[in-house]
Parts: sequence; C-alpha cells; structure tokens
Amino acid sequence: MKMKKIDHIGIVVKSIKDALKLYNDLLGLEITGEEILEDRGLRVAFIKAGDTRIELLEPLNDNSEVSGFLAKKGEGMHHIAYEVENVEEIIKNAKKLGLKPLSDEPKNGAHNTKVVFLHPKTTNGVLVELVEHQ
Repeated sequence: MKMKKIDHIGIVVKSIKDALKLYNDLLGLEITGEEILEDRGLRVAFIKAGDTRIELLEPLNDNSEVSGFLAKKGEGMHHIAYEVENVEEIIKNAKKLGLKPLSDEPKNGAHNTKVVFLHPKTTNGVLVELVEHQ
C-alpha cells in the first residue's frame, strides 16, 4: 500500500479571516471551501496551492484539537497529510512498523474523509496525517 500524494499541509491559525490576508489577498490563492468540525472543535478552510492544498485550522474553543498547540507553540505548521487508499490498513501496518497512531480507529475529517494521525516521536518529529477520501 503506497501513498497516493501529499493531500495537504495543515497550519494552525488564530483567525482564518486574518490568515486569508496572506493566502488569498496577497498570494491570490483560491479558497476551495470552509467547514466546521464541531466534534473536533475546529473551523477549517482549504486553499488550493498548485497541486496540493493548505488547510487552515482555527480552534473553536479552548478544548479543540489544536488549542494546546496554539497555546504552546503559537501559529504555524501543524502537520503534513498524505492521501492513502485504506486508512484502516495503514493503521495496522504503522503499528507493525513501530509507528504510533494517535488513535486505533480513524476519525471523521473534513470533506467526508477518514483520518488518523501518527505521533511525531515516531515520524521524525513531524505530525503525519493519513487521509482516505470516501
């Protein structure tokens, strides 16, 4: 099982509206959609950047998946996401290789995807997201 492509690069921001000054107003990148993921406490916006996308992640509350990151590290690159064919199979293979998924089951992601993250301590210091489009 191989990666299909880089799906997106996730960037944590305090405000998507403020971040769009760079990505949309200055760079002229196309916004392809916004979505609220209530169960994860996130507002996300996707921006087309060539053949890949940038995902802006704004916390909706102090308990969102990125609130701790924002408080500790500030705004910035959060993860890199790779598109895969079967996220459940990837979780099994990752465990066999000694890589640590942050959950045993995939979560619901933006745009009707299934996602799992791999702990950066097992992936060379980079938070890796594996994404299956449905």
